Amino acid sequence: MQTGFPGLPSLNALRVFEVVARHLNFRIAAEELGVTQAAVAQQIRGLEASLEIRLFERLPRGLGLTDAGRSYSESVRRALTIIDEATRRLRPESSQLTVSVTPTFASKWLIPRLGDFAQSSPQIDLRLLATERISHFQTDGVDIAVRYGQPPFAAGLNAELLMEQHIVAVASPRLLKDKGHPNSFEALQGFVALHDAHNFWPEFTAMVFHDHPLPSARNLHFNQTSLAIEAAIGGQGITLATYAFVKDDIAAGRLVQVFAQRLCLDKAFYLVWPRKASQAAHLGVVKEWLKRQAINSKSTG
Repeated sequence: MQTGFPGLPSLNALRVFEVVARHLNFRIAAEELGVTQAAVAQQIRGLEASLEIRLFERLPRGLGLTDAGRSYSESVRRALTIIDEATRRLRPESSQLTVSVTPTFASKWLIPRLGDFAQSSPQIDLRLLATERISHFQTDGVDIAVRYGQPPFAAGLNAELLMEQHIVAVASPRLLKDKGHPNSFEALQGFVALHDAHNFWPEFTAMVFHDHPLPSARNLHFNQTSLAIEAAIGGQGITLATYAFVKDDIAAGRLVQVFAQRLCLDKAFYLVWPRKASQAAHLGVVKEWLKRQAINSKSTG
C-alpha cells in the first residue's frame, strides 16, 4: 500500500517559489532568502520541470505569473502559512537572540550597555555578532541588525531609525595641551588627521574652515573607526567619529571635542529585521531596549 505524498515537490523549492511569486524578481528573492540569484533560478527551473508546467513568464523587464502559477502560488502560500504556524505552536520559543552590528558599534556603544540588558531581561540569551560585512538573516542566524545607511534596505526587511549620525572631531586633551588648539586652518596642519574607512575629513574641514577641504598634510588611515578613536586617545592625532561613539570617552576625560561644530549626515543607524521574524516577543524586547538606550544616549549628549 502506497503512503506519503509521492508527487509533492521539495519544501525548499516551494518556499523559493513562494518568495519569487511574491516579488516577481529573482534578485530580490535571493536577497530575502540569503542565497545567490543563480540558486533561486535553478530551484524554479527544477520545480517547473518536476510539475511539467510553466509557472512564470519571462518578460523583458522581469517576471510574470502564468494563470497556473498564480493559482498555485496562492495555494502554496496558504499551505506554508499553516506549516509555519503549526511549527511555532509545537516548538517553544528559543531564549537566544542574535544581534548583528559593526565592531565599532559593538565596542564603543553596545557592549558598555549590555549589563543593563542582562539585568532587565535575564530571560533572553543575547548573542552579539560583530562584523564589517552585511549579515544575512537566515544563513547567519541573525534576528536583528544595526545597519548604517538609508532605507529602503533589502526587500522583506523592516527598518526603523535608531540613531542619527552626528560627526565630531576629537583628540586627547594632552595632545591639545602640548600643541595648542587648532583655531585656524593653518594651525590644524600641525596635527595628524586620523582617518577611518568613511573619510569624513574633507566635508568636515570645509564646514569648519570654509574653502579648505583638505584636513592636513599628515594623515594616518585605519579600516575601523574604533581603531582611529583609540589612536586619538593615545595622542596620535585628531579623528572624526560619531558623537555617540566618543561621548563616554569625552565624559571620562580621555578625549575632548576639538571644534564646536558637528557634521550632520543623511545616513544614520537603523534597526533592521525580517518582516517574517521568528521570536517575535523576544525581538520586541530587544528592539525597545535598543531604542530606549539610543534615546538616553541622545538626551545626555
